[in-house]
Amino acid sequence: MTTKTSIRPLTRPLPQANQAADACSRRGEEIRFPNSRTCHSSPGPKRTSPAKVSSGRGWVRGCLFATLLCTSTVGHARELDIVIVVGAEGTEEYGKKFKTQENAWTAACAKAGVTPEVYRGEKTAAELEERLKRTKPDHSLWLVLIGHGTFDGREAKFNAEGPDFDAKQLAGWLAPLKQEVVLIDTASASGGFIRPLAGKGRVIITATKSADEVFYARFGEHFAEAIGGLPEADLDQDKQVSLLEAFRHASKAVASFYENEGRLATEHALIEDNGDGAGTRRELLESPPADAKLDGERAAQLVLVLSEEERQLTEAQRARRDALERDLKALKEQRSKLEDDVYYTRLEALLRELGEVYTAS
Repeated sequence: MTTKTSIRPLTRPLPQANQAADACSRRGEEIRFPNSRTCHSSPGPKRTSPAKVSSGRGWVRGCLFATLLCTSTVGHARELDIVIVVGAEGTEEYGKKFKTQENAWTAACAKAGVTPEVYRGEKTAAELEERLKRTKPDHSLWLVLIGHGTFDGREAKFNAEGPDFDAKQLAGWLAPLKQEVVLIDTASASGGFIRPLAGKGRVIITATKSADEVFYARFGEHFAEAIGGLPEADLDQDKQVSLLEAFRHASKAVASFYENEGRLATEHALIEDNGDGAGTRRELLESPPADAKLDGERAAQLVLVLSEEERQLTEAQRARRDALERDLKALKEQRSKLEDDVYYTRLEALLRELGEVYTAS
């Protein structure tokens, strides 16, 4: 019997079981505007009493999109490349599952107006390496791995039809890229890809929490279904499904499967987008400890199939909007350290900049 080297799971500890898990209503503390600032600092309607508004992204976007829809009806091309890698099927049963996932991704890309590139076959690794060298510097890249993974106690690998490739090899192929890269690895043992590939400008989603989870992972089946805009996955009801929402939906669906079957779960998906190399599980996102710096902030802003409102924005506008929203979040986190005048002056400036992003359409 082969003895595997014990690997410390690349994840944070789970919260206590008795903690509540209602992430849909979690928007953080609220911002209260004094009367004198309500009609100036807020893009909402004028009020005669102190206005209490959520600091969540949805409130700001909702108000500003109303302006956008009155001024623009033209969609814009996406600066996004989707590369799908389909690995060795092993058996006919798994081959059908992988094909279903591939078809779901292809359909989602069609809805998004993006043409995906699919790689499979004996030369998969070599062709993928060459393809990544040709990535356009002004395009974001989403790399989707569909298949099986293995772990020999030292290296986690993705099983291609030809030679396999491991996390270090993939990290080397991606290293020259300066643009934002999203890796969605739905294979077993995929948790071993997080630490080698994590970094600034990277969003990594894996089907397992460590390389030791080597059994078939069902996570990819549910993620592929959700990313195309599945209504049940649209947690904030903004008519589109973000990477974070698809992750949470798929993770919950997998947990429900094992629970309903009365089986011990052999896969626990992770998301990592803050560059620290430690992924976060869905359960922790839904019941976050106080002052915890969790993953998911950037993934919540990334969407494949855009809503009608989002399609009115250019890539540059969305990038600017997303950066301003992160600045708003950072400002809110500094609220207790700032005097009222300083805080509201900065808040008003950021909201004005957000307004300019939408009115420029």
